Amino acid sequence: MDQATLDTIEQKIHVFLLEKFPLARTSHVSRDTSLLESGILDSLGILDVVAFLESEFAITIADEELVPDNFRSLGTLSAFVRQKSGAE
Repeated sequence: MDQATLDTIEQKIHVFLLEKFPLARTSHVSRDTSLLESGILDSLGILDVVAFLESEFAITIADEELVPDNFRSLGTLSAFVRQKSGAE
């Protein structure tokens, strides 16, 4: 993935995924890679991502927002964070 083409939010999430999840390092994680279907994220991994997003971007993620659509890919994660940041 060309880091220069990613926005800052997406870059931070991408770096976190690479550091935290070994499968992300061995897979080519693009903006559209399904993090759930590829096995990079599981239910415990989502909790790690939530903790990271809340602390890194000063957002609060409600229980009802813990749905697969928000965690599907790097692109959907960064869009979710942008939406949450604008709403707060």
